[in-house]
Amino acid sequence: MKNLRLFLIVLGMTGFLTSASAQAGKSAPPGNASNSDVYALQEGFVDANGIMIYYMAVGRGEPLVIIHGGPGASHDYFLPYLLPLARHNKVIFIDERGSGRSQKLEDPSGYTIENMVEDVETVRQALGLGKISVLGHSYGGALAQAYALKYQANLTHLILGSTWSSTKAINEVFVRMKQNMSPELQERINRLEAAGLFGHGKDYEKNRYTNDYMIAAWGEGYFPYLYQNHPDPNYDPIDNGKMAWDLYREMWGEHGEFIIDGNLKSVEYTDRLATIKVPTLILVGDHDESDPSLSQAMHEKIAGSKIVILPKAGHMTFVDDTGMFIKTVDEFLHASK
Repeated sequence: MKNLRLFLIVLGMTGFLTSASAQAGKSAPPGNASNSDVYALQEGFVDANGIMIYYMAVGRGEPLVIIHGGPGASHDYFLPYLLPLARHNKVIFIDERGSGRSQKLEDPSGYTIENMVEDVETVRQALGLGKISVLGHSYGGALAQAYALKYQANLTHLILGSTWSSTKAINEVFVRMKQNMSPELQERINRLEAAGLFGHGKDYEKNRYTNDYMIAAWGEGYFPYLYQNHPDPNYDPIDNGKMAWDLYREMWGEHGEFIIDGNLKSVEYTDRLATIKVPTLILVGDHDESDPSLSQAMHEKIAGSKIVILPKAGHMTFVDDTGMFIKTVDEFLHASK
C-alpha cells in the first residue's frame, strides 16, 4: 500500500515482541515464568495516510480493536479495567489521530470521523490483523459504527458501548439532563456558556474550558451519569480537561457539554444500521450519560443484535461493573467456539 510504513517502538525487555507481524504473547518469558502466565506487550506507530497512529497490543487470540471516546481522550482510561480481555483475545488499543500519543494535525479540519475510519482500517492492514472485532466506547462507539458501515466485510463482531447513532437524539438527551439539574446548577452552567467557554483567564488557560465550567459540567452535571456502583475516587473534573482541545472543539463544538454542534453533527446513522449484519453487542449503563433509549434505538435497527443494560452503572460501565462487562464481552466474542 502506497505510503504505508510501520514504525515500531520495541521495549527493551527480554521477551517483548520485535515485529508487527509477530503474535503478542508468544515470545519466551524471562526467568522461569510459564508461557501461560506472561502476556508480552507490543507497541508502535502506524503511518496512516501521513498521520502517525499509536497502537498497543497485548494478549492471545483473535484480534479485538478497542476504540476510545472523547473525542480527544486516549486509550489510557480503559486501563487497567479491560486487561482481562487479553486472556482470550489479542487486544489492540489505539489512540485516534490528534489524541494521546498519536500525531496532532496542524489543521483541525482534518479531525473528522470519516478520516478516523480510514486510520482504523490502515492500522488493521498494517498489523496484518485480517478480520477483526471492534469495541467502541462513547464517541468510539460512533466511530465503530462508521467503520462497520464502510468496512463491514473486515469485521467478525461489533461491540457498541455507551454510545449513540444520532447526534440529534443525544442532543435531546442533553436537554433533558440539564432540565433535571438543580435550578442553581442550571443557572450557573447557562451563565458560563453564555459568556463563552474559551478565551478566558491567563494565556495558558484560554484554549480550554475554565475551571469553573469543568467543575460545573463534568463534576456536578455529568458525574451522576458517569458512575453508580464504583465512583472513581480519583476522578477530578479539572484533570479530565487534559485532552486534545483543538480536536474536541472541531468535533464536539465550542458551546458546551450539553450540545454537540461541531462536525459530529454528521453522525446520523440510525436509519443505516439495518445494513449491519455482523454479530453486534450493545452495552449501556442504566444511569448512562448516553441514555439507554439511544442503545435501544440501535438494537431495534440491527437485526439479531444483543443489548445488555448494566444495572447501577453509569457511562463508565467497565469501571462500575468490571466483572460483568468482561464476562459479557468474552462470552459474546466466543459464543460459537
